[in-house]
Amino acid sequence: MKFVFASDSFKGTLSSIRTGELLTAAAEEVFPGCTCKTVPMADGGEGTAEAVILATGGKWVPVEVSGPLGEPVPAGYGLLPDGTAIIEMASASGLVLVPPEQRDPRSTSTYGTGELIAAALKAGCTELTIAIGGSATNDGGMGCARALGVKFLDAAGNELEGKGGDLAKVARIDASGLLPAAKTARFTVMSDVDNPLLGPDGATFTFGPQKGAVPEIRDELEAGMENYAQVLKRDLGADTGFPGAGAAGGLGAALKIFLNAQMRSGSDAVLDLVHFDEDLKDADFVITGEGRIDWQSAHGKVVAGVGRRCKKAGVPCIAIVGGMGDRAEEMLSLVDSIVPTVQGPCTLEYAMEHAEALYASAASRVMRILAFSNAHRK
Repeated sequence: MKFVFASDSFKGTLSSIRTGELLTAAAEEVFPGCTCKTVPMADGGEGTAEAVILATGGKWVPVEVSGPLGEPVPAGYGLLPDGTAIIEMASASGLVLVPPEQRDPRSTSTYGTGELIAAALKAGCTELTIAIGGSATNDGGMGCARALGVKFLDAAGNELEGKGGDLAKVARIDASGLLPAAKTARFTVMSDVDNPLLGPDGATFTFGPQKGAVPEIRDELEAGMENYAQVLKRDLGADTGFPGAGAAGGLGAALKIFLNAQMRSGSDAVLDLVHFDEDLKDADFVITGEGRIDWQSAHGKVVAGVGRRCKKAGVPCIAIVGGMGDRAEEMLSLVDSIVPTVQGPCTLEYAMEHAEALYASAASRVMRILAFSNAHRK
């Protein structure tokens, strides 16, 4: 019997690796002599680089870069055995790097993310995958592009820093100085966000508030983003209306326009990087999961990505989850069953405090059900 465990982390409680350890213990108790493989998983947000490095045997390359507010921060990128660089923008330009009282997307920039890309290119990487979840920014990706040699000029010809507050000041864009290595490298963007750059579903209105964009700031940023989009179209002939352009405060737009990046679902990109399909070839069961499952889980989340791959390969897949939200049952089109860890009415605080014990119990129940099913099939 071979099991493959590919669960997302349960944020704030269990790591992807720890869920695999608990599942392995439960499987070995019920199925002595079974084979278990844990594949660390993520969906393009925080923790993605770590998960892929662990799954592939890659290494972490430390790089000091500029944080969202311009201060030096320790960051880095993952270097995989095949030479691919995996960059997590949250490590350089993430919301967690900005204290709540300083959150104002007019003052933040993706410049540090561009520095990470530049460092990987300088090291000789020609395949780069960029996870863009968890941003603190709403600069349209100007900071990132500027770190790679693109110039954003105001009406007087002065170069702008590339912060959110500069969006309204952009009068001309000069991309002639883009790093030569960036023109030949291949870029993949991991994101589970398909929002456009502009409008009520765009970067500013959808994600700005969590970054500190109160209504007055939000309206200012949206007007600036409209100006930025117009200059991109005039100077570069760029269309910003594609799905995902609004990801990470518009970083999705910049990566596609300046680097010709391919936009992909975060979980699908991770599954390819860790060669998940190879693990499915002789697997009997797969167990996935996440902290909370609902109808939105179908859009780029780990459970959906794993479930689709299992359906295609004909391998049964069960999701162990912390809780079930609105229309969670819709996910049963992608996985064979959903098993919550909670055992009765309880508070979120209780569930998080006892997450490991609850998960271990759920893992044991799932294994015993599989054993019962196996025995009766024979």
